[in-house]
Order: sequence, then structure tokens, then C-alpha cells
Amino acid sequence: MQGIKIVFLGTSGATPSKERNLSSTCINFNGQNFLFDCAEGTQRQIMQSGLSFMKVDFIFISHLHGDHILGIPGLLATMTMQERQKELLIAGPRGIAAKVKSAIWLSGFCPTFPLKVVEISGKKVLLKESKFKITAFPLRHDAPCFGFVFEELKPEGKFLREKAVKLGIPEGPLWRDLQLGKSVKFEKKTFKPAQVLDYAKGKKGKKIAVIMDTLPKYSLAEINECDLIVHEACFSSKFEDRAKQTRHSTAAQAAGIAKKTKSKRLVITHISTRHQKDIEELEKEAKEIFPNSEVAKDLEEIVI
Repeated sequence: MQGIKIVFLGTSGATPSKERNLSSTCINFNGQNFLFDCAEGTQRQIMQSGLSFMKVDFIFISHLHGDHILGIPGLLATMTMQERQKELLIAGPRGIAAKVKSAIWLSGFCPTFPLKVVEISGKKVLLKESKFKITAFPLRHDAPCFGFVFEELKPEGKFLREKAVKLGIPEGPLWRDLQLGKSVKFEKKTFKPAQVLDYAKGKKGKKIAVIMDTLPKYSLAEINECDLIVHEACFSSKFEDRAKQTRHSTAAQAAGIAKKTKSKRLVITHISTRHQKDIEELEKEAKEIFPNSEVAKDLEEIVI
């Protein structure tokens, strides 16, 4: 299937329930799986979803609370038993390196693959490749916590093949670099993207934000005009004081953020068990502010 697939592996907050596992969201793009948080039971959820945990090359941890990281030891152990060879990147707040070291000790296995750990402090571009970019930015929880933005990168303008041929630029890697906005050199000449791109016909890639535990008062600059915002909402507005006390968001507050950022779609996750029998109330509350809102279900898939 074409497009970017988002799979909700776990949608409960703090404790699991019969219907919902703890927090984890996967973005499947271009044959790779990008995992956001890894709660206990995540590897089994991956198996049930039909995704491949061996194609999980990147794990992004929002913060170091147990309901977001306790699936790491088991996942690393299973990857090792399956004789994984490809490098795995794990990124998270300061302290994630020590947690990963402990996870390896707990699993009882020495990984068969290279393991790269990146500690985040402040806004940071974590990954940028030819087809995507992932940025981390600070949230407001009772522990250092980060939200993540996945952006699909597409050429900034329509590539004018005829102009490239007329300029004598050979087809191949040089054309690709020009489409990516890079200047290239050929036969002692430098060619700029503006010479072969029509910026009036540029395409904009998809943009997805994954935002876990936070008060609703964080910088919205990174998530303007998202195609999809995946946002935690532990509580309904009836429990706004409790949300503030625990530094979480309500469904109405998450919807307000989607509206302010002029985003297209909101999916609420990280639901408190007290609300899991009245999901309609949360969804109704969000829709009153931002009509294109919904509450995620475990193993639900969305393609954008």
C-alpha cells in the first residue's frame, strides 16, 4: 500500500488493560519501522500487527518512565536470538544510555548487532536522510520528555528534465542531488538547483507529530500544519486538575493544539484506564473543538 502507515501498538497510559497495551507507536515508511516508545509487551504487539521487529532500525524514547521503556530488554533479546546484524539506533533523553546498558544486562544477552545510543537535550534533528527527517523538541512533563516530528522529504520543486539535458548534466546521481536541493559539480562547472527546478510546482511531504506525556503548554512551532498529530490525552476535561497535577493533557487540550497548529487530523492515545469504558466521551470532547479527531485503538492502522 502506498503512503506512510502509522500503527498504534499500545494506547493505554500508566497501566495496561485487557484491551490496551502500554504506549508505543510505529511509523512504517519506505520499508523501515520507526518505533516511538517501547513499553512492556511491545514486541508481541509488533508481531500481532504484522510488522517486522527486525525492520525496526530506530527507537525514539519520549521519556524514561517505565510505561514507555520497559519493553526494550525483551525486544533487544529477541533481536539477538534472531541474529540481527543491522545497527539499531535508540534515542532518548539524558540517561537513556544507562537505561539501555541496564536493559542489556536484564536481557542476559550480548547484542549480535551494533547499538547506537543518542542522548537528546533541547531541540535537535536526530536523523536526516534523502527521504525523511526526524526532529525532537522538548515537552513539559515531570521528567525530561520530548516530542517527535517525522517529515517526509520531497523535492522542493518540479525537476525540469529538459533543462538538465540542455545544460549537459548527465542523468543519475547528479540529477538526484539537484532534486534534493543540492548544488553539483560536473566537468569543472557548478550547477545549482534553481537552474533545473520549478519551485512553483514543488511537492510537500507528509508531516506527523508524536507527542506523549506533557502539559499542553509547550512550543507549537515544530508541529504547525501537520498531516497527523498523535497526542496523549490521559483525561477528559472533568479531570483537568488531575491532568495538570500529573503534567498530562486532556482530550480538549489536545484538540486545541491540533486546531491552533492548523493540522489536518488528530489521533488521541495514552488513555487513562479510568476512561477506557467511556472512550466516546473523550472523542466527543475533542471533536467539539477539532472535528477531525478520534481515539486510537490498539493495532489500529492509519495510512496517509
